[in-house]
Amino acid sequence: MASKIAPIFFNTLRGCGAVPVRCQAGELEEGMVVEVDFSEGKVREKETGKVLAGFTIEPASISEEYRAGGRNLLIIGRKLTSRAIEHCRKIGIDFDETAVHIPQKPQIREGQPFSLAQKLVGKASGIAGVLPGQYVEPQAHLVFSQDTTGKMTRQELEELACTHFATVFIQSFCHTAAGPRSKDAHMQHTLTAFVNRLGGIALKPGDGIIHTNGNRFCLPYFVGTGGDSHTRFPIGISFPAGSDLVAFAASQGYLPLDMPESVLVRFTGEVQPGITIRDLVNAIPYTAMQQGKLNLEKGDNKMNVFADRILEMEGLEGISVEDSYKFTDTSAERSAAASTFAHDPERVIEYVKNNLKFLKENFIKRNPSKQIQVITNLMESWLAKPEFVTADDGAPYADIIEVDLNTITEPLLAAPNDPDKIVTLSEAAGTAIDEVFVGSCMTDITDIRAVSRIIGNRQLSPTMRFWAVPPDRESNAALADEGVHQAMVRAGANVHVPGCSLCMGNQGQVATDSTVISTSTRNFDNRMGTGAQVYLGSSHVAALCSLLGRIPTVKEYMKVYNEEIKPVEKEIAVPMRF
Repeated sequence: MASKIAPIFFNTLRGCGAVPVRCQAGELEEGMVVEVDFSEGKVREKETGKVLAGFTIEPASISEEYRAGGRNLLIIGRKLTSRAIEHCRKIGIDFDETAVHIPQKPQIREGQPFSLAQKLVGKASGIAGVLPGQYVEPQAHLVFSQDTTGKMTRQELEELACTHFATVFIQSFCHTAAGPRSKDAHMQHTLTAFVNRLGGIALKPGDGIIHTNGNRFCLPYFVGTGGDSHTRFPIGISFPAGSDLVAFAASQGYLPLDMPESVLVRFTGEVQPGITIRDLVNAIPYTAMQQGKLNLEKGDNKMNVFADRILEMEGLEGISVEDSYKFTDTSAERSAAASTFAHDPERVIEYVKNNLKFLKENFIKRNPSKQIQVITNLMESWLAKPEFVTADDGAPYADIIEVDLNTITEPLLAAPNDPDKIVTLSEAAGTAIDEVFVGSCMTDITDIRAVSRIIGNRQLSPTMRFWAVPPDRESNAALADEGVHQAMVRAGANVHVPGCSLCMGNQGQVATDSTVISTSTRNFDNRMGTGAQVYLGSSHVAALCSLLGRIPTVKEYMKVYNEEIKPVEKEIAVPMRF
């Protein structure tokens, strides 16, 4: 029971046969014995009978899932029951009406408008669109697995008696690449063999982050899932899940889904000088907080317009697809169930062409999986006749938030230790910084180029500890060829093996009680290091912090931006190209 349960954990509980209950939990205290009355939807203190909270079980199918022993068992049971009913009817055998509820495809009124997410899920489900609250089973085009949950996914696959993946399955080792212990190395070896045996794609340690690699397999109509909260495709749509649903989607080729509501974030105006993509990412919670739709409260008083909903974004169609991932990626920090981004079609075509070249000329040489050929065939077919899904006018949204780009005139940072605690650079300026981390799935080759440009021939602050972690093998090699690594190492930075590194905090941590500026996804208490106070911001701000030993003023930042970045901004901003 909790006031808020993140979607990935909510679904994991459902898969285990548990009944997650969202209710006001302010009166629930540690050590208290309570009774949960599902017939009346009330939580009572056992000793006094006092009603502490009320609740509604949502979705209604949870009661069936509980009786079946878990969501996967219910779905499989439904399928077997459906097939049995169909067979009995064919051969003329009478049967009693089943007690198992079998959902029917939703009936949609003619002319119903849909959002981008609703149309993408609908397309993968064989219908025009899906409205919030409807149950569907969309095709799972891509399934991602990473190493901290990969062993559990393997166990689930074995329990499902899976002998071959029903869709494209990609396994990474980005969380244990940097400094594998003997048990990590053993896991990497055995899990690779397992994935290969079932026909999947196993990345190598050092290939980099699952999202950076996996996103290169995407097409704009794809629906997928993955065992990592940052499985958020830059094109198409993905729904992060626990190991049970990841295994189910991988083995069955479709994803059970109760369609969430959508919230639209619309960007208007013009991007101001010195403002980076990361600043615009931070502008989403910043604006929502200003509008009273998000706060930093805990428990019953927490307000978050994005929680459990799909975060859909439009108004920045001209940016690269690689940059759009920074927006969809951080929908995880907004507690959103999924995310979409509206693109300029030409940007998507450019992106798919580039990825097709990478898969055919580079990646396939070190990974012989037949699934790569499946994806390249789909890419070639789509490029021959590109089709795009777009939102309809009048689509249903739970809320619409407009972000006026004209009002974002200085960098924005997430202050310690909450990714929603957004402050301006002016408010944070002067804070002493002990360590800098430039890395994670929020970073690409353009960010590290910018860092190198700002550092130039300067030396880092004498007490500064600087971590630079490229997101993937290809950008790591390209940065070395461009001389970026050499310049950073000469200045006093350390360049580490591609992977998650400090972002996860399991294979590297900052000093106890240190103050850090990071380009990573989240800054929860003790994640990066015990007692660490972590700011989240752009690579531009991080680089300047490494030279000054503190967060710069707006004047200092704009001076460096105008002198070092602006003259070569177009060259720096070129994404990884093959």
